[in-house]
Amino acid sequence: MEECLFCRIASGEISANIVYEDDGVVAFDDISPQAPVHTLVIPRTHYDNMSDGVSPEAMAEVFGVVPEVARLKGVDESGYRVIVNNGPDANQTVGHLHVHIIGGSAMSHGMVQMER
Repeated sequence: MEECLFCRIASGEISANIVYEDDGVVAFDDISPQAPVHTLVIPRTHYDNMSDGVSPEAMAEVFGVVPEVARLKGVDESGYRVIVNNGPDANQTVGHLHVHIIGGSAMSHGMVQMER
């Protein structure tokens, strides 16, 4: 997908602070972090979101590297949150499947805040 921002990052066309990469995934720091650690993990193959026919193998690749990325970012022992925003109601802002790894400070109890 030529216009996809995350596809362009995965291909190296757009620079990012790459934290981890292999043949199947790329992890890079979010440009608008919501916490001291805010890293995204994406599959190199373009999927709009989790409802876009993602194979179990691709999901395993994405989620399988989360502990390693957390270790690389130094939050594996203190704790981190893993979030997937899937579709417009979840406020997914980039149409490429991605997992947020968020940590680096204590988080509040609630996980979500709904619009009223």
